[in-house]
Amino acid sequence: MTEKEKMLAGELYDCADAELMSIWYKGKNLAQKYNNLAYEDNKTQQEILSELLGEKGNNVQITAPFYVDYGKFIFIGDDTEINMNCVFLDCNKITIGHHCLIAPSVQIYTAYHPLCAKERFANDSNWAVSRSAPVKIGNYCWIGGGSIILPGVEIGNNCVIGAGSVVTKNIPDNSVAVGNPCRVIKTLPESSRTVS
Repeated sequence: MTEKEKMLAGELYDCADAELMSIWYKGKNLAQKYNNLAYEDNKTQQEILSELLGEKGNNVQITAPFYVDYGKFIFIGDDTEINMNCVFLDCNKITIGHHCLIAPSVQIYTAYHPLCAKERFANDSNWAVSRSAPVKIGNYCWIGGGSIILPGVEIGNNCVIGAGSVVTKNIPDNSVAVGNPCRVIKTLPESSRTVS
């Protein structure tokens, strides 16, 4: 099993692996190029996003600056807007549905390290070993500014996550959830829900 396969399977993997570093450099360089474009250069922005991301739906807007680990493990649905200064550490799949709003400075993490320091540095490269778990955000979600979504979390359809929340556990469909740790405070009524 390659280190990339281990990473995507949620097993311990070596972050300094040559194949992973090659993908990492490509993602970082494309993101840097994207972040340095003129804001009105929509054509080049879309070209770079098509190369950077694993999948990009129609009418996806990402305001620079935008930061990734690899980029290619990010999948974004149609009509989704990601505001400035977001950080997506895509060491596993980050899937964002259709018609989502991601506010400024949202951070989505898929990577985590062993709690034991000896295990964190259990290879010869002097780089920490990691594990990862995917993050999934459903359709018609609004993620408030400064929120942090941790590895393995799934947020259902039609959800609102309050600004500054730290999402540590799954959030069911049609929820308003806030806080640190984030918890559901309200279920949206049928009249305010969209088709999933």
